[in-house]
Amino acid sequence: MRRREWVAWFAVLFAVTAAMVAIRAHINEAHVALAYLLVVQGGSARGGRPLGIALSAAAFLCFDVLFLPPYGTLTLQDPLNWIVLGGFLLTSILSAQLLYRAQSEAEIARDRAAEVDRLASLGAETLNVGRAEEALMAIASVIRASLRLDECALYMTSGTARPDPIVSRSRVARSDMTVDSRLVDWVAGEGRSVVERLDGTTERNWPIQQLSVASPTTNRARAFLRPLQVRERTVGVLRISNAAGLTLTPAQIRVLEALAYYAALGVERVRLVGEAQRAVALQEAHKAKDAVLASVSHDLRTPLTTIKALAHEIAQGGDDRAAVIEEEADRLNLFVAQMLDLSRIASGSAASNVHPNEAEDLLGAAAQQVSGRLHGRELRIEVASDEPLLFGRFDFAQTLRAVVNLIDNAAKYSPADAPIDLIARRDGRWLVFAVGDRGPGISSEQRERIFEPFYRRSESPDVGGVGLGLSIARGIAEAQGGTLELDHRDGGGSVFSLRVPAIPTAELEQAAGVLGERDDASNES
Repeated sequence: MRRREWVAWFAVLFAVTAAMVAIRAHINEAHVALAYLLVVQGGSARGGRPLGIALSAAAFLCFDVLFLPPYGTLTLQDPLNWIVLGGFLLTSILSAQLLYRAQSEAEIARDRAAEVDRLASLGAETLNVGRAEEALMAIASVIRASLRLDECALYMTSGTARPDPIVSRSRVARSDMTVDSRLVDWVAGEGRSVVERLDGTTERNWPIQQLSVASPTTNRARAFLRPLQVRERTVGVLRISNAAGLTLTPAQIRVLEALAYYAALGVERVRLVGEAQRAVALQEAHKAKDAVLASVSHDLRTPLTTIKALAHEIAQGGDDRAAVIEEEADRLNLFVAQMLDLSRIASGSAASNVHPNEAEDLLGAAAQQVSGRLHGRELRIEVASDEPLLFGRFDFAQTLRAVVNLIDNAAKYSPADAPIDLIARRDGRWLVFAVGDRGPGISSEQRERIFEPFYRRSESPDVGGVGLGLSIARGIAEAQGGTLELDHRDGGGSVFSLRVPAIPTAELEQAAGVLGERDDASNES
């Protein structure tokens, strides 16, 4: 094609020259220069800058030999004609160069317009689909069509069970071509690119810019894999391939980089949609579980009460086995009460009676309630001496239940001769109830898991219970706008800190002043 262009335009130059030679006596140098300039510009427009410069040189020779006396020689009769020839040659070359530059800029503008059209097409494709997977297939199809590829595949790497890749193939592409999954895993793990060559070899850490460099046939790329990243986190892998060889122009590389980011966002969208669906399913499962727990708990209370009453009646007749029945009924009754607490927490009704309460009242009630459960262990109660007024806004009964659960937990895991510390103090805007033990402690990996319902540490001894106490305590704290946190204790053991909103000291002092004024007024009266 290129050779025919050159032959055709030199034929045009020959024809124009022959025509002007035939009427040479009736034309002057200006006519010749204009005719040749038209040929040079036409050749530059069709064949590019090299053809335009070649036509300029040929026209320069023809101008000198055939149209400037003495004819048939390179010499000039009038030295001023050298100015005419030089001006013609410079004008011809300059016009060829300017035309080439204008064409190049127009080509770049067309490429950029095509890039914008592709991005607009991608946006339209992805917006018109309903499912995230369909949007990802649309992105793969746009990449393949834009770069004229045989195949474009998108691999999603999040999760333990990797889904099948999204693959867009042309009609001539082979569908049985195998892909080395180890390369996909390496790209996903390392966040770097890999190239597969036509000869079957691979090279890692391959920059995408080298796809635009012409290489020997044996070294040309057949496929290219690059990581898809969102916020510097690899979410998938893009693989493009051409059976005949993969070579991209700089403009195509820019398009690929732009579309790859859209692909990364598409993969992330698929992941987020999947997580949202799993979260909805998990939430529905939790609702069903809570409903079952509440129903079973209510249904168990009546038969347990009957069993306990019958066991107590039998025990009065002298049967020692009835005491065992009664004890086990008490354990089941405690379990039922805990399940009811858990269902209340799940329904958001765990703390519905929030009022100002004093910390010392709660400590006293907690000590009285656990007095029979410590099995000889010492419960050391401490109130911060630097805070004479320790009041908070909390549900007294529910917070008491949470603190008792923490004390029971400490008694289960503490040595028999180790005391349990119960401390009340103020920490900024919080009123803190801290329960400290000297047990084996809890590893950092399990610090959050121990608050999950029914979770029991495998290395812990069998201390009874079903693993609901800590979960209920945290739920009660959070229902009141507070927190329950675990910290390691100096010297061994753990400290559970239950925080509830404290009443500011200024507000307490103001209330105390009002009460004092009322007392004075009543005394005066």
